[in-house]
Amino acid sequence: MSTIYVPTGQLTPPSFSWVAASLVSVATLLQWQGISVGNARKKASIPYPQAYAEKAEQESSMDAKIFNCKQRAHQNTLENVPVVILTTLIGGLRYPIFAAAACGFWSVTRILYMIRYGTGEPKKRALPIRLNFFTQIVLTVLSGKVVFDLIKAGV
Repeated sequence: MSTIYVPTGQLTPPSFSWVAASLVSVATLLQWQGISVGNARKKASIPYPQAYAEKAEQESSMDAKIFNCKQRAHQNTLENVPVVILTTLIGGLRYPIFAAAACGFWSVTRILYMIRYGTGEPKKRALPIRLNFFTQIVLTVLSGKVVFDLIKAGV
């Protein structure tokens, strides 16, 4: 694609609905993770406002360790969501299908990350987190290219 799509009377480029759908997958992911953490908190009997089980609690209870792992997985997702949303929106201005697919893939690998980390064995998170990181780099490069092209085109 050598030209920038500039909509006439439209707010979004064609196929941008796929970008919106991929972002809904992120919202759904966050809700599912929050529920999973809440259930683990209840099972481990970790009271609010305590963010994590104390070290002694975690060492004496597998439920507390699982809670900590799920809580950390959810927190890590929350730390990365702003970058994913921003780069998906920017990349989607020119490459909506690719950006949407990358964002959707990121959500799926985040599910795997939560499931594997949530076993209470932190080492199991390695592959999904590598896939997450790779996908975020792809989205960042994609959005950088779109911004470069927009600047170059004087838009």
